[in-house]
Amino acid sequence: MAKSVLLASFISVNATDLSAFASKIELKVECEDQDVTTFASGGWNERLAGLKSFELSVTWKQDTAVSQLDQQLWTLFGTLPAFEVRLSNAVVGTSNPKYTGNVLIKEHSPIAGSVGDVAEMDVSYPGSGALARATA
Repeated sequence: MAKSVLLASFISVNATDLSAFASKIELKVECEDQDVTTFASGGWNERLAGLKSFELSVTWKQDTAVSQLDQQLWTLFGTLPAFEVRLSNAVVGTSNPKYTGNVLIKEHSPIAGSVGDVAEMDVSYPGSGALARATA
């Protein structure tokens, strides 16, 4: 089994590479579980998969300079831009799949932190529609 260390992950939002601003990326995929247990289930719960969903969480290092992170995310606030994430910024392939879809930019924290902290923001963007995984 291959192991990896996240050193140069890739994140693009609205077709713009924002990897230089991100220090943490988490793409979480899940499905609802629906209980279909009946009296004939032999005393065991039976489950089926229901609706699927995903969420993209990112820790951004804030940059308020003109045309940098703050301005780009502020412009996208309340919209559903496309995104792409990969474990590595290397070429997409069987050992470096890309995940794509649309997320709702539902939150933005232009100022967050305490005295002496790095200016950063932890955000979570819920997915809208399907999430795709591709190796080419």
